Amino acid sequence: MGIELLLSKLAEIRTNPSVRTFLLADARDADMAWGIPCFGHARSGKGFRSAPAFLEEIRAVVRQGFVDVMLASVSTMETLAHKERLFDGSKVTPAVRINDATDIWCPRGALYNQRPSVPFATAYIQEAQYGSLTAAPAGVPVVNLGLYSMTFNNDLEADLRTLKAFREFRAEAEKCGFHYFLEVFAPNAPSGGISPEDVPAFVNDSIVRALAGVASSGRPLFLKIPYFGPGPLEELVTYDPSIIVGILGGSSGTAYDAFQLLADAREHGARVALFGRRIKDSEHPLAFIRMLRMIADGQLHPREAVRAYHGELEREGIRPKRQLEEDLLPTAANAS
Repeated sequence: MGIELLLSKLAEIRTNPSVRTFLLADARDADMAWGIPCFGHARSGKGFRSAPAFLEEIRAVVRQGFVDVMLASVSTMETLAHKERLFDGSKVTPAVRINDATDIWCPRGALYNQRPSVPFATAYIQEAQYGSLTAAPAGVPVVNLGLYSMTFNNDLEADLRTLKAFREFRAEAEKCGFHYFLEVFAPNAPSGGISPEDVPAFVNDSIVRALAGVASSGRPLFLKIPYFGPGPLEELVTYDPSIIVGILGGSSGTAYDAFQLLADAREHGARVALFGRRIKDSEHPLAFIRMLRMIADGQLHPREAVRAYHGELEREGIRPKRQLEEDLLPTAANAS
């Protein structure tokens, strides 16, 4: 059910821009980046969360059914989608991170992500779809959606490598009937003197230029980009309404940060939001996701959602990381 339902919702957004359909994704692919600390600190406060504990959290989120997409690594989806068939009959679409360029390589002590991004992919499409490279493709793929990521740095050689890899990926994806959504980060090691003020326009123009030579059959289902503010988001949304724009959740902060980010993005034209660390690091992921869903559906304002979330924590006997008054403020205000 998952991919077909997702495709129908995306088609509805494209054909009727006034519809208020908004898609949420839970990004659980941090093991492709961080190594052992990837799943966050254990709920007990001692050490890092284990893979089995993290898998159980994912199962609970999928059963809850409030997100539209669950993004994880191929190894995670081998367990949950292929072996356990967790997504059979679910409204949640399984997705995998299908490439892992070097700007997301963040093992402890490493400096890979301080150099211009180099394209790389550990996973194979067939492996994602059917669970192994030796499995004969037969029937409907169990997982048929992937996140492909690119980072442009105004570095000719680096950006050319990135675009060549994207070109090769698109060809393989079309041959396999594999759907993807496209993540484009801000420059991780910019050259040529790009100022912070120029970054939003640089990213927007890089996306449009990269997709201009791509026919509709090879285009991403939607985008995942940083939220640079109302102006840059509206510029990209207005340029080509057929491109569905989604925002990434970014690093953890107060509950208000996450909820206001979602409300702002929704107001200014985004139709998808992907939250990773903000959900993972929350005290109660299921309650946190419920608040995100209600904001996305226009049922709650951000400050109301923060209060409702704290009420849920109190009912569950979970100690909040911040007092309500602190959690109602942006992180910058707490730091000042």
